[in-house]
Amino acid sequence: MTDKFRIRRLDKLDPPEIAALGDVLIDCVEGGASVSFMWPMTREKADTFWRGVAESVARGERAVLIAEDSEGIVGTVQVIWAAPENQPHRADVAKMLVHRRARRQGLGDALLAAAETEARTAGKTFLVLDTVTGSDADRLYARGGWHRVGEIPNYALMPGGAPCPTTVFYKALRD
Repeated sequence: MTDKFRIRRLDKLDPPEIAALGDVLIDCVEGGASVSFMWPMTREKADTFWRGVAESVARGERAVLIAEDSEGIVGTVQVIWAAPENQPHRADVAKMLVHRRARRQGLGDALLAAAETEARTAGKTFLVLDTVTGSDADRLYARGGWHRVGEIPNYALMPGGAPCPTTVFYKALRD
């Protein structure tokens, strides 16, 4: 928690949270973030995505953390528990999203720290993630002690259709 934001885990996503998380997702995609969606980013696409996440949370497959300020949800990150039997120690960090109005205030660092704490609490000792090479998130992860594995060219598309590379990171969690 920072002075401006409160971070907490959602045990379930109800319609108000789905709508607010949809607002954050729409803002990020409309702002040019490559987070699996293309322009135009519609309310229907956002709500469908978050309803699917809600179902996954209900099945115990992931944790959804949110950051709130005085106006509501402004950020989120997910910790996805690894399903393979031979990877009980690992989790993926995904869909770290920060609304443009809350950027450059330390929220990304706070969400990442909260995700790492959530993983430790669940007994995970190894995290992986990927992000657009050269993005603000790329620099955030490197600053946060994540180890760069490598870059994959033309891995995904930006919302407008241009190809972009991704960088894969990992972090071993220690107490």
